[in-house]
Order: sequence, then C-alpha cells, then structure tokens
Amino acid sequence: MVHTLNKEDMNSAAPIDTKPKKFVIWLFVVSSTIMFGGWTSYYIVFAASKGKGHGLVLPDIFMYSTAALIGSSICLFLASRALRNGQIQKQRLFLWFTIALGLAFGYLQVEAWSSLYQSGAAMVNNNAAISVIYVVSGFHLLHIFAGLCIVLNALIGAYKELPIETRKYRMEIASIFWHFIDILWIYLYVFLLLNS
Repeated sequence: MVHTLNKEDMNSAAPIDTKPKKFVIWLFVVSSTIMFGGWTSYYIVFAASKGKGHGLVLPDIFMYSTAALIGSSICLFLASRALRNGQIQKQRLFLWFTIALGLAFGYLQVEAWSSLYQSGAAMVNNNAAISVIYVVSGFHLLHIFAGLCIVLNALIGAYKELPIETRKYRMEIASIFWHFIDILWIYLYVFLLLNS
C-alpha cells in the first residue's frame, strides 16, 4: 500500500541532518578563498616584478555589475527575513529579484569583457596582469551560476509544501554561498581598481 504525505505529515517530518551539507558549503567557501587569494597573490608578484599593473581603466560596466550583485544580496537578505516572519509571498518575490539581478550581473560581466577586448586588452597578450582580470572574473562568474542554482533550489522550496526547517535550511545555504560570492567580487573589483 502506497502512503502519500499530507500537509500535516510534511510539516511534522523528521528534521534533516544539515551539518554535513553545511560543512561542504563552508569547505567550498574556504577553498575558493584560497584559490582567488592565490591568483591575486600571483598578480601582485607579477606586477612587482614588471613594475606595472594591468595598466587599464576598467570599464564602467564592472561598476554596474557590482551594484547589481550588491542589490541581489540585499534581496536575498530580505527573502530570508520574510521567511522568518512567515511571509512566503514576499520570500518568493525577493528570491525572484535575487535571481534576476544575478542574471543581470552575468550579462554585465560578458559586456565588460567585450569592452575590454574592444579596447585591445585580449586575454592572451604580453601583460599577464590583463589575463588575470579575465581569469578571476571568469571563475567568479562560474561561482555566480552555481550560486544561482542554489538560490533556485531555495525558490523551488518556497513553492513546495516542505517543512519549515527544510525551507530555512535551503535559505541558509543560499545565503552563505551568495553573500560569499558577493563579498568575493567586491574584493576582486576593489583589488583590480587599486592595482591598475
């Protein structure tokens, strides 16, 4: 005999063990920090040995993409607060805004690369510092797409009849990851601005 869970069963389901999955997210955060730290260290060593940085004026589009990413983090924070207050409709709305701004960030990054390329700053050139701009922003964009998948998972959870603890867990994982890649981009952008 097949038993289907009704609403009461779902809300009273046994809590999931979140510690292992949360540990994996934190491990990813630490390893990504080390990876990007290695690239920026390489950039500093290269720039010091050559006596110059990348020598570019970064496109304004990088500034707009940074604003979009900060806006997405604010929306995700508001989504988390809405869930804590039991405002599921608001949570869904702010999660949609987070995803939209994350996609806008990705589009603006591609436009920034196009602007760099049109200015003569190709990825393969005589100045490795310019190549680092493409490498760090490209790998960061991969993190953005991974983060969008995690935020989408939280959004799907907001539409399903899941236990409140599961919904909170999905939001917590999305928040850890998304705010990390937001802070990471701000660091990278400021770093590139200061080392031009």
